[in-house]
Amino acid sequence: MTVDQYPAKAHALKAAKHLKASGASDDALWYIEAAKTTLWPHSDQTVPLRQHRYFYYLTGYEAPDAIVTYSAKDDKITLYIPEIDDEEVMWSGLPLSPEQIRAVSDVDEIKYMNHLESDLKGKKLISVETYDKRDAVTMSQPLLDALDEARAIKDSHELALMRHASEITDNSHLAVMSALPIEKNEGHIHAEFIYHSIRQGSKNQSYDPICCAGTSAGTLHYVKNDLPLDDKLLVLIDAGAEWKNYASDVTRCFPISGEWTKECRDIYEAVLDIQNHCIEKIKPGVNYEDLHRDAHRILIRHLMRLGIFTNGTEDEIFDSRVSCGFFPHGLGHMLGMDTHDTAGRPNYEDKDPMYRYLRLRRTLEENMVLTVEPGCYFNKYLLDHFIQPEQEKFLDRAVLDKYWKVGGVRIEDDILVTKDGYENFTKMTKDPEEVAKIVKDGIAKGRKHFHCVV
Repeated sequence: MTVDQYPAKAHALKAAKHLKASGASDDALWYIEAAKTTLWPHSDQTVPLRQHRYFYYLTGYEAPDAIVTYSAKDDKITLYIPEIDDEEVMWSGLPLSPEQIRAVSDVDEIKYMNHLESDLKGKKLISVETYDKRDAVTMSQPLLDALDEARAIKDSHELALMRHASEITDNSHLAVMSALPIEKNEGHIHAEFIYHSIRQGSKNQSYDPICCAGTSAGTLHYVKNDLPLDDKLLVLIDAGAEWKNYASDVTRCFPISGEWTKECRDIYEAVLDIQNHCIEKIKPGVNYEDLHRDAHRILIRHLMRLGIFTNGTEDEIFDSRVSCGFFPHGLGHMLGMDTHDTAGRPNYEDKDPMYRYLRLRRTLEENMVLTVEPGCYFNKYLLDHFIQPEQEKFLDRAVLDKYWKVGGVRIEDDILVTKDGYENFTKMTKDPEEVAKIVKDGIAKGRKHFHCVV
């Protein structure tokens, strides 16, 4: 894809306006370091680079060991890059030249690192963190807050990157769903997603993929990704490709056989109903806490209809918070350079379990990007430790026993808040009939063409 120069200047100016609005002085020089080149212990192999997100926001520069400063008073960004090291060039090739950097970023000035000390002499420095080797730098919470708020609203350049990340992710999810004949365990699903992402140019994932089947899907951030698919009903894959440091985050579920069991279809359609309802309500001015409450109420209605919840009204069940045992996480979160992006204003100390893990607790604004990811899980450990005696009366355990093998269902899309509503970046189907057809078509083709190599 082709995009314009990274708009570092606009990002800095936007953050400076937030900082000024907080009452902070603009006389200090912002100072942020890039990610450092780090070696694995006892090895000459480097740890994979993940660029410092605040540094990238002010530069669009992806290489390590650099420093950026910004003078809000002068509206000037200066990028300091390492001098050319002949030995390093022998091993790794030439780094980007200042001219090449200017082609991809609109920073004002690019200097080599040997100019840094004299340029900083006598300057007051503030940053988003402290630095052990630079005592003059002061950690500034107002600067961190200002950059976080600036990052919350995406510009056209950022949105183009995120749309492309979403396109790669759609294709990779489709590939996973279509290739069950060569996916014999969760690790194969993981490998299939990564393979197709890399084939499309995305060498990094936004986060470690969650690839789980059967009861493993009842664990929210499952990490094993290695158990066999034998005797399991559903696959849940939560995975998103990254494009130029911008994230996507998508979850899909599908039946391993290509046929939905009644119980799996019950839960899948309940979660899909929740998601469709919440997405349709997204627009500027909507408070995300309200959508989160809606999500719980719709889930309660479905579980009452199925007979899992009983002996109470919708309001009584809602007020008891028993639904949090089945839907313990938040409806969604901000999305950007980080998967759980800045400025969501969560409160992990909240005593109310319905809101404790809700990572987005604010009114939506135009050009925010967020996820909508309701779920319903059947995790025996979670329920045994969450359900209190006063909540137990709302459960029919005999009906609940029919649903343990479902494990869990989560459906997640990436949503842009537009002027009048929303744009869904995620195009991968979630219609249960279409999902089943993709799986069955893949199985039919696989019998003829795929040969699994373990």
